[in-house]
Amino acid sequence: MQEPFETPSRDNRIVYVKTVDVSDLPTEVQGKIEGLEQLYAVHDSDGQQLALVADRKLAFVLARQNDYAPVPVH
Repeated sequence: MQEPFETPSRDNRIVYVKTVDVSDLPTEVQGKIEGLEQLYAVHDSDGQQLALVADRKLAFVLARQNDYAPVPVH
């Protein structure tokens, strides 16, 4: 599952990648996700979610392809 990647402001080139439990997502989103317990969200420095993807590696690649420095959130 891949959502469009919106560009954060040009002043901040860092985005944050964190795991998201599918069970914590809205019901309508959960219904579109099959066979996964976790997804990976990419957020800007203001906390706005920019993308939601099925794979951690994809989240990092997506950020780098858009000239951002991804940082994992623990």
